Amino acid sequence: MRSYHPDLTPPWKKSAPVPEVPAEPDLVVEEVSSGFCGAVIRCEKTAQGPTVTLEDRFGKHRVFPMEPRGFLLEGRVVTLVRPSAPGPVRPARTASGSLAVPGARARVARAGRIYVEGRHDAELVERVWGDDLRIEGVVVEYLEGIDDLPAIVRDFSPGPDARLGVLVDHLVPGSKESRIASGVTDANVLVVGHPYIDVWEAVKPSSVGIASWPVVPRGQDWKTGVCRSLGWPENTGAAWQRILSRVRSYRDLEPALLGRVEELIDFVTAPTG
Repeated sequence: MRSYHPDLTPPWKKSAPVPEVPAEPDLVVEEVSSGFCGAVIRCEKTAQGPTVTLEDRFGKHRVFPMEPRGFLLEGRVVTLVRPSAPGPVRPARTASGSLAVPGARARVARAGRIYVEGRHDAELVERVWGDDLRIEGVVVEYLEGIDDLPAIVRDFSPGPDARLGVLVDHLVPGSKESRIASGVTDANVLVVGHPYIDVWEAVKPSSVGIASWPVVPRGQDWKTGVCRSLGWPENTGAAWQRILSRVRSYRDLEPALLGRVEELIDFVTAPTG
C-alpha cells in the first residue's frame, strides 16, 4: 500500500495557481523578469525546454523560456504553454507596418501634439498611423496653413513634457514654407516636411490608378488643376475622398512622407530626462 504524505506547507507560503495560456501567434504578453512586451511570433522545442519568441512594436525579437508564471497577460500572471496545433505565423500589422496590439486601449492624450497644415494631411495621417497614435496617446491637429507658425508655437508653449511636431508641405530650399519654418528654433519643437506641393502628391500615383501626378502651371490652383488634367470633376473634396479611399497602408505612400511622420511620432513620444 502506498503511504500518504500530506502537504504541510503553510497556506500563506503556497503559490496560487495561475492559468495556462496557449502561446498563439499575435498574443501580446509581457515577460515578467525583463518587462519586454511583444506579440508571440513562434514557439520552439529546444534541449533546454520550450521557448517563445516575442516581437515588440518596433520589430525587435527576444526569445524567452516558457517557464511557469513567467509572463503577464493583461496584467495577470500566466504560464505560457505550446499551442496544441500551431499554424503558420502571420503577425498582424497596422496600416503603418507596426505590429498590431489586439485589444489595446487608447492611451490618455499626451500634452505633446503633432500639427499638420490641413484637413487632408490630418486625414491621411489618421488613415495610416491612427492605430499607432491612439496607443501612444498622440493627437494630430490641423492648422489651415502655417503662415503664423512662429506665433502658433509660442501659443502652444512647448516644453520637455509637451513637445510639438509640425509637418509642413513643400518644405524645400527657397520656398516660402522653408523661410517660415526657419523662424522656429525651440528645442522642444521639431519641424519637418515633404517636398510635395500638396499632400495629395505623397500618395503613390500607382495606388490612385494614374501614371503620374500632373504638372500644374504656376498661378493655377494646384488641386483644381490636377482634377482638370486627370479629367475628374473639378470638386476637390470629392477628388480627395477618391484618393484617400485608395490608401490602405504605408505601401501606398511615398517614402519622403513616411519617414517624416515616423520622425515626428518618435520626437513627441521620446522619454524626457
